[in-house]
Amino acid sequence: MLARLYLTHRYLALLVITLLVPIPARAQDDGTAPAGAEAAPTDAGAAPATAGGAAAVPAAQGEGETERSTWGALDATGSGFLIGRTEFGEMTLSGYAVIRYINQLPATQTFVDHLGNTNVIDPRNDIQFHRAMLHFRGWLFDPKIRYQVTVWSVLSTNQTTLYGFAGYQFHPKFNAYAGINTIGGSRSVMGSHPFWLAHDRVLADEFFRPGFTGTAWVNGELTPGFWYSVAAGNSLSQLGFTAKQLTRDIATGATVWWMPTTKEFGPNGSFDDWEHHEKVATRFGVSAYRSRENRFNQNSNPAADNYQVKLADSLLLFSTGSLAPDVTVNFATVRGVSTDAGLKYRGIFLQTEIYSRWLSDFDADGPVPVSSIYDSGFYAQGAFYPIPKKLELYGATSWIYGDKGAGFGTSHEYIQGLNYYPANTRNVRFNTQVIEVDRSAQSSLFGFYVGGQKGTTLSSAFSFFF
Repeated sequence: MLARLYLTHRYLALLVITLLVPIPARAQDDGTAPAGAEAAPTDAGAAPATAGGAAAVPAAQGEGETERSTWGALDATGSGFLIGRTEFGEMTLSGYAVIRYINQLPATQTFVDHLGNTNVIDPRNDIQFHRAMLHFRGWLFDPKIRYQVTVWSVLSTNQTTLYGFAGYQFHPKFNAYAGINTIGGSRSVMGSHPFWLAHDRVLADEFFRPGFTGTAWVNGELTPGFWYSVAAGNSLSQLGFTAKQLTRDIATGATVWWMPTTKEFGPNGSFDDWEHHEKVATRFGVSAYRSRENRFNQNSNPAADNYQVKLADSLLLFSTGSLAPDVTVNFATVRGVSTDAGLKYRGIFLQTEIYSRWLSDFDADGPVPVSSIYDSGFYAQGAFYPIPKKLELYGATSWIYGDKGAGFGTSHEYIQGLNYYPANTRNVRFNTQVIEVDRSAQSSLFGFYVGGQKGTTLSSAFSFFF
């Protein structure tokens, strides 16, 4: 009975086609906010928000310079509270937190991996003060010199991290930064957090995306509505590792995105249309990345520390026995490409992203049955506001097609959910959703998924940021 409530394959195909068909729309009138603008609402009289979400520096202090978007840094992008400002600099404090309940069903289950082994699944049923972030940011000595220091705590994984980045904003077409960020590879890692339909990503996005690592990157808006970002980093994901565990290999990534009709796509490219665009907003993007990955620990430990790269049955690539019994993969090259398209119009939001990933050049301590693995997938999601700026309903699906030649199958999910905004702001919301998942390829305590699950996940969450 529950399955009847989910989107049919025919409707999903129509959704994707709708996204890809060009929609005539005029550019917004002069005076419309620039790309990435309209960050969190501020009190009357406060400094206006800019593309990066931070308050603009008053002309008397910063000679009219405003912060330009970092596009991708881990950042809740609230307008925050001003701690202090002098002629030598400025500091604001902003924050974000999520309280979440999750129930993964059925409570007892197993799955069979691509090697024929039976694995026990450990579903969750708990309430967590899931994660919290505090951001200290501003400029030093020159408004073009931007910095951010963040305390990030994930109670679900018992992990607390201090990270940050700094950069110089040379020109709207060229800005340079270094610190903790992503090399790219998925639209959701390019600064849209926390403006997603739910508080975490859908299955395919979570599976294919890179994580966050020590990174140097440049970005800019070459022409109105056309952005680029190019990055080099230590690996796909560094959080939780020491410098001693890292290798000398450098990961690289790049992305471009074009917003042709309105030259913007809401605050930081958000995944909804809270703003209620009166003219159709569109965005099209392409992303790519490459990384030579290592397992980050010694062969004597069969459980790999590198948990970012998973196989299509949710096994960790670098765990002993993942590709062949008692064989450990020490190095592998990971390449990925994605294309995305989205639109917004009068509270309606539609988005799709298509992924491809290649695993190759395995360096193992024994023979493995394959020389490369190719996985692909996509997601499609849509939302609308039956009550503007109060109640949002959404649906989504995502699919992961494992390499059949290497013995892998297909994973997919259907999602229905809603967001309720109790105040006249997108900064505070209650979210609840139902996920029907079939053989989850993703597994993490951070998101909604446990590896191999075939069943229903219920989640409810309350979040706030400032």
